Amino acid sequence: MDLQRDDAASRHALRYEALCATLREHGALGVAFSGGADSTLLLAAARDSLGSERVLALTAVTPYMVRQEIGEAIEMASQLGVRHELVEMPMPDGLQSNPQDRCYRCKHAMYRLLLAHAAGLGLDCVVDGSNLDDVDDFRPGLKALRELSVPTPFIAHGIDKSAVRDLARMLALPTWRKPTNACLLTRLRFDERVSMERLQQIEEAERLLAAEGFSSVRVRCHDDLARIEVEPAQFGKLLEEAQRILEEVRELGFRHVTMDLAGYQHGSMNEPRA
Repeated sequence: MDLQRDDAASRHALRYEALCATLREHGALGVAFSGGADSTLLLAAARDSLGSERVLALTAVTPYMVRQEIGEAIEMASQLGVRHELVEMPMPDGLQSNPQDRCYRCKHAMYRLLLAHAAGLGLDCVVDGSNLDDVDDFRPGLKALRELSVPTPFIAHGIDKSAVRDLARMLALPTWRKPTNACLLTRLRFDERVSMERLQQIEEAERLLAAEGFSSVRVRCHDDLARIEVEPAQFGKLLEEAQRILEEVRELGFRHVTMDLAGYQHGSMNEPRA
């Protein structure tokens, strides 16, 4: 018997019970929902705490999100038996230049939109699925959440990413091992002009690589160069298929295609913090 594992599961279960108790304090609740591991667990907890009739999943649809995520969010909300609405959000002011505070600007605009939408439907508030690990990561969006008084129940109850995945697995949620995703702007350098054509090229390149079996993949854009990040364990696979992948990615509009020897890295386009 893995006693250490059992102890961790017990701690996670206690935190989950405390989380549900907090959620039950609301009359009706909106959950900012992307369909990822964090927001899916939060939506399931809200449903279990309040009942599906008092919970609404809200997905902000932006010009720079991966289109596949919309379908996955719709499917996941349906599986959970929770009402779900898509809320269209245009490009926020200032984001066209991909500034270093893009996450802050995006989150601020997105939650102002979701909060207004939720208020019009009579919901108490909208909760966010940021977890404890996000506090120590480069997450300017958390500032926007604090300014708008958006609750982050996972952070409040000390639930980190590991706990999210363990709890999701315990609840038999299919997202328990879903890779973390981020908007397409993270594939561009800061202060680079954003074009829909370039975002579509990046999205298509990542889609074709995923279809080839690359589990975690990013295509970072440096002008007409595509820098491919995959897990180190899949370096050999990428090299074996290099010629075909080169041709396919070039057909999307990139002139140069390269593999990053550092492998897949979360937030590799972020500027180092002082």
